[in-house]
Amino acid sequence: MTERGPLAAVSPLDGRYARYTEPLVPYASERALMRARVEVEVEYLIALADLDATPLTINDAQRATLRALYEEFDDTDAGVVKQLETEGYGKYSATNHDVKAIEYFIRLGMPDDLDAANWIHFGLTSEDVNNLAQRLLVKPAAEEVLVPELREIRDTLVEMAHTYADVPMLARTHGQPATPTTFGKEMAVYASRLGQAIGRVERATDDLSGKLAGASGTYAAHVAAYPEVDWPAFAESFVADLGLDHEPLTTQVNPCDDLAVLFDALRGANNILLDLDLDVWLYVSDRYLGQEAVEGETGSSTMPHKVNPIDFENSEGNLSKANSDLVFLGDYVTNSRLQRDLSDSTVKRNIGAAFAHCLIGYSKCQNGLAKVVPNEQVMRDDLDATPEIIGEAVQTILRREGYADAYEQVKKATRGREVTIEDFHDMFADLDVSDDVRTELEALTPTDYTGIAEQQADDS
Repeated sequence: MTERGPLAAVSPLDGRYARYTEPLVPYASERALMRARVEVEVEYLIALADLDATPLTINDAQRATLRALYEEFDDTDAGVVKQLETEGYGKYSATNHDVKAIEYFIRLGMPDDLDAANWIHFGLTSEDVNNLAQRLLVKPAAEEVLVPELREIRDTLVEMAHTYADVPMLARTHGQPATPTTFGKEMAVYASRLGQAIGRVERATDDLSGKLAGASGTYAAHVAAYPEVDWPAFAESFVADLGLDHEPLTTQVNPCDDLAVLFDALRGANNILLDLDLDVWLYVSDRYLGQEAVEGETGSSTMPHKVNPIDFENSEGNLSKANSDLVFLGDYVTNSRLQRDLSDSTVKRNIGAAFAHCLIGYSKCQNGLAKVVPNEQVMRDDLDATPEIIGEAVQTILRREGYADAYEQVKKATRGREVTIEDFHDMFADLDVSDDVRTELEALTPTDYTGIAEQQADDS
């Protein structure tokens, strides 16, 4: 059998898109989960040694050797763990249990002068190790990979908002011509929304919590062995030292409400980018945005002229897939039959896949934004061809001047009709208003009717 590579990958995440998902490998791979489990087990063993109640003693040199088991964990070590689980290794037969394989791996790597095999995994259930290990991976995956990508997109949107703050553009509400805006202001809206969404993701990441309370969440085995120890306080300190909040009241499983909040926060950020992808796609379709052609790239297999908005389409597809996965994960991991069932174990292995689709979506969106440039003349021509949009300003000024039927009057003159700016001027000539007001009305143009959009964009 030939060795499997990217072209033989079952999932495009490890095949076609592997170059995009590479930053998640330290947090989403099975090797990464193995390493995190070793970290939890080693640090727990050391924490037990620091309890006055236990006879276990681990000196500095021994601690360094133990910590090297996860600090220097590599592909060879991962292979040993996998052999311990599936085939057996050395004196150990196959465990058919991934966490037990970690215990045996630590025994194999334990310093020769340390007799502590009986203290590894002392009083723990597998879920004590797994829930902590998973969060030790989820937390940096969000903080160090996903959030920086989101911030890069936000920074790009802010830059676009400032650069194009004064570029007028026809707005569309219900798909119809509406009060003008500026392209910069519209990018500022997305920058603001995304900034708030990033804050929600960061807060959810900060609030990730872990449990360490035994087979039914009662510390029963711990208390049976050392009833004099305050095990909840020990667990709280241990979990905090790992950089997580402590979940004090659980069944065998961590309820995972914290993960559900994070998944929902990411979905919220993704929804904003999906909205952006769709809008930019439409702007490209309307020729409001041009795209820089990539040398050598084929836009269509049959139409040589085409420069397709493929980055935004790819982003849309991946973010939609990510959201589907995030909804499923958030719903699933917060449920467990009675005190524990194992169905969530395989589901949680797909957290990395959901994050990978997020990452691809972010990368593609950023790539797309780097290629688009406003067609300012097309935007201005469209505004000039739609003079009826100043009708809102006209009826508002007339209301100010005491015209009770101002809305109806402008509606009669413009709704469902093709009008010109001269038609408005003819209307103004017949109005019973002062010369100053008439001059004010005649000065209205679609390109200048943008309110404070420029200021809003500059302030973003």
